[in-house]
Amino acid sequence: MTARRALLAAETPRTWRAPAKVNLTLHILGRRDDGWHELDSVVAFAGCGDFLSFTPGPRLELSFDGPAAPALGPQHDNLVLRAARLLGERVPKLRVGRFHLRKFLPVAAGLGGGSADAAAALRALAKENGLSRDDQMVLAAARACGADTPVCLDPKARLMTGLGDQLGAPIRLPPLHAVLANPGVAVPTAEVFGRLGLAKGEATGAAPSPRLPAAPTRSQVFAALRGGRNDMEEAARALAPSIGEVLERLGAAKAAISRMSGSGATCFGLFESHDASLTAARVIAGARPHWWVKATVLR
Repeated sequence: MTARRALLAAETPRTWRAPAKVNLTLHILGRRDDGWHELDSVVAFAGCGDFLSFTPGPRLELSFDGPAAPALGPQHDNLVLRAARLLGERVPKLRVGRFHLRKFLPVAAGLGGGSADAAAALRALAKENGLSRDDQMVLAAARACGADTPVCLDPKARLMTGLGDQLGAPIRLPPLHAVLANPGVAVPTAEVFGRLGLAKGEATGAAPSPRLPAAPTRSQVFAALRGGRNDMEEAARALAPSIGEVLERLGAAKAAISRMSGSGATCFGLFESHDASLTAARVIAGARPHWWVKATVLR
């Protein structure tokens, strides 16, 4: 490779996907003595998400655009930069550069969008610095960044337990035809946890999420999910009553299963076919054009 070609290659940004994380189940098992909540959740990842480009350079920088960018907070507090700084604390002379985030996922929506962006940044920096994504320094930075960031590092369906930092083996889900719908209401996760009203050290007595085999069929997935729930839904609906309407519309569209994801307000519906999910998304978006509605596939 000539020097010019090498320079052009170095200046060409690489784009990393940051897919939406969907909690198919979310059982809260209790609250630890340190105040953090113990959870048990089956998660999957959607075909939609944000995109993060990275160009190596002398300074750590971030810019962003996209339809959801206006809802982002101050640039200096963005999780992309926070993840990079946390990794820099652990990797001497970390090579950094310019990030550009194209933000499509709604903010504070229960889809782990910020965590997915942070995980994409860690993958980009790991690649630039010759680290594997399961390097202990990368994993430590992910854990320090937030509860959802570790599972987003390798975005595959799996069981997530503890604080979100204990990850099961990947589950080879069949393609799940889904509709994601958000009524345009931001629901702060901390407020939802606060409404659960659990004292430190208190256990809920809840059973864990139904377990799935390593490579389940669609019927096995549906059967297992019908035995699960989202324990944050009631608290989230108290903060955002429109979540109830989202679930009603998904049910009216003949979703086989409908449930809130994460701390809300995004809800998902699972459908028997791709055509059924497209029809449901079209009907819901037509009735509520100000909502964020996406037909997608969960894996």
